[in-house]
Amino acid sequence: MNIHEYQAKQILKGYGVAIQEGVVADTPEQAVEAGKQVQQETGSGWLVVKAQIHAGGRGKGQIIGSEQRGVALAKSLDDVKTIAHNLLGNVLVTKQTGAAGKKVNKVLVAQDVFYPGPSEPKEFYMSVLLDRQTGKNVIVYTTEGGMDIEEVAENSPEKIQKEFIDPTVGLQPFQARKIAYNLNLQDKAAKEMVKFVTALYKAYDATDSSMFEINPVLKTSDDRIIAVDAKVNLDENALYRHPDLEALRDESEEDPTEVEAKKFNLNYVKLDGNVGCMVNGAGLAMATMDIIKLSGGEPANFLDVGGTANAETVEAGFKIILKDPHVKAILINIFGGIVRCDRVANGVVEAYKNLGNVNVPIIVRLQGTNAEEAKQIIDNSGLKVYSAIKLKDAADLVKELIK
Repeated sequence: MNIHEYQAKQILKGYGVAIQEGVVADTPEQAVEAGKQVQQETGSGWLVVKAQIHAGGRGKGQIIGSEQRGVALAKSLDDVKTIAHNLLGNVLVTKQTGAAGKKVNKVLVAQDVFYPGPSEPKEFYMSVLLDRQTGKNVIVYTTEGGMDIEEVAENSPEKIQKEFIDPTVGLQPFQARKIAYNLNLQDKAAKEMVKFVTALYKAYDATDSSMFEINPVLKTSDDRIIAVDAKVNLDENALYRHPDLEALRDESEEDPTEVEAKKFNLNYVKLDGNVGCMVNGAGLAMATMDIIKLSGGEPANFLDVGGTANAETVEAGFKIILKDPHVKAILINIFGGIVRCDRVANGVVEAYKNLGNVNVPIIVRLQGTNAEEAKQIIDNSGLKVYSAIKLKDAADLVKELIK
């Protein structure tokens, strides 16, 4: 589950990570009040206004129809109001959003952290995530902060360093000191980086996160180490342990059909094809998408109804798939193990009747317990539903019907 920058920073702050302070706002007027609050609490003169969307590259992104960037420096409260007005309610396009972009509903008004001091500010990149190959957590870091990590990996891979952490023992003090040393930090800045890394890993581990990405981590001109940006991805499988974090979900940032699917405990991902598919089990779903490709079609979605498919979940799946205007046929591929095939067949027929006007052909392949009975139910329904037992037969029907 993705969350906004301002939410991520509050999590980090709660675990002792120093952050760029800011206040979130929904309107230009609120943005001005947020700016006043930030100035009073931090002493910052200039301010930074940041669009809050679930996508990176906001600084280089641009509002459709204007020259407004997703992150902009405000030298006055009037600037704050103007920038917030240009951002809020409009669509921001970045490298990660695609051409469609994302609507900006909130902005973060933050302190300016690039102030003058005895030393030069320096930006670093740092992320914490799981390395599945080693079964360990890893801190990825580089001196090339502020840049896309993909560009650094392509152009200067030798500058990316990794520190692997055994999750059974956690981050050791010598590892945090090693990171500070490799980033060429000394004295106060090195000590501050050790504190930063230690707190960052603690936050990552305690929140059951999939990834913490801080870009940039800033060494300020007075040798403080702070998180200027924060991208956090929470492990949805662990959210039952963190109801406070689950409450941070912003459904307006998610695909509406995927949000609806979650209400019925359906695992749904929209794709760009013309054949909708409904399957029980992720592995079978992947195989079904393969067979759709081999038949000459393109999968329009990934939809896993789970091992306990019934009439309600089948009907919900139908409704979600049929909302996609590109769908020319639907392939239902169910293996009857926990759930009996005849029950699924009855659910398909019932859902078809409840939905009324279904204008695309439906191919149902049921295999397993009571598969023959299920085929008879489908064949005798009198509906525009085609049954198959073998997967090849289902694929041939898909090929025939989409043409």
